[in-house]
Amino acid sequence: MKLPGHDAIARQAGEHLVTHRVVLPRKVVERPIRQVLKRLIMALVVLVATAMVVYGDHDGYHDNADGAVDLLDAFYYATVTLSTTGYGDITPVSDGARLANIFVITPLRVLFLIILVGTTLEVLTERTREEWRLNRWRSTLRDHTVVIGFGTKGRSAIRTVCATGLRKEQVVVVDPSSKVIDAANAEGYAGVIGDATRSDVLKRAEVHRARQIIVAPQRDDTSVLVTLTARQLNRSAKIVAAVREEENVPLLKQSGADAVITSSGAAGRLLGLSVLSPAAGMVMEDLIQQGSGLDLVERPVVRAEVGRKPRETDDLVVSVIRGHRVLGYDDPSVGTLQLTDRLITIVRATPAIQVTPDTRPLPDE
Repeated sequence: MKLPGHDAIARQAGEHLVTHRVVLPRKVVERPIRQVLKRLIMALVVLVATAMVVYGDHDGYHDNADGAVDLLDAFYYATVTLSTTGYGDITPVSDGARLANIFVITPLRVLFLIILVGTTLEVLTERTREEWRLNRWRSTLRDHTVVIGFGTKGRSAIRTVCATGLRKEQVVVVDPSSKVIDAANAEGYAGVIGDATRSDVLKRAEVHRARQIIVAPQRDDTSVLVTLTARQLNRSAKIVAAVREEENVPLLKQSGADAVITSSGAAGRLLGLSVLSPAAGMVMEDLIQQGSGLDLVERPVVRAEVGRKPRETDDLVVSVIRGHRVLGYDDPSVGTLQLTDRLITIVRATPAIQVTPDTRPLPDE
């Protein structure tokens, strides 16, 4: 078995050490710091505009200190006026200055307060709203799907599952990269940033309440550790894991995986099939591409099919699942269908997205 030692695993964990947190998909908004800076600039503009109004009519103001109002006094008066401090040492005495205070400076004072107070309220409201969304998300998340690793394998796997009707709100992606989680958020999936080999990270993804877990990291040793941790947290969930090396499959199954897919082996077998028969390779590729052309579907046996043989059903039956056994449609032990059986059938996808293999040109030999 080609698994790195503990030192290599520790180095890998150190490379991906990130403060784990839950990130829910949301509309793109400006960063809080940028919003605050923008509001401060707006407030400064209002302050300067007020000072210019006062200085433009400085003869209409009286300063108790020396009687005259210069540019510095104008900024001082604007500051204490907009902040509603109002020491009263500089006062408007002429009719023009008082009219300017009524119709210009007072609205600017209100605008100044709205900008500063509004920024504080907006930040507090945003934090409260985000905390409320997170708590509500955790309280309502049940029987969901957790995807460990949102690379090529994880992304393709969850798109296939979603093509069968799974809602994006029922998917949680776990990955140590914040950029990957941002990409998952952009597609509508909730995300948890952190190392999935840690139980506290998986708990944030509510793994203990998940129905199915897809383990698709980049390394086989990570797949083993994640599968072990996930199985300890959830004894009943269906865990499907991906590995690169065929010899690591038994270890994944011993770790608690219900099914293990060898990515390199599966790709190699598809390549070999395509060499022997390009048409067969196209059909097989179409079968594993959910939502278009021909699809492989697992469904229960209906009452009208009980007592019939697999070939006598309306659908094209490939296999019969009886208990924990998967039997071929022509297996003599199948006999007739039972109500507790489940069928693996080949069906045609929705006509709106139908792309049948026989309508696509075969590659030149």
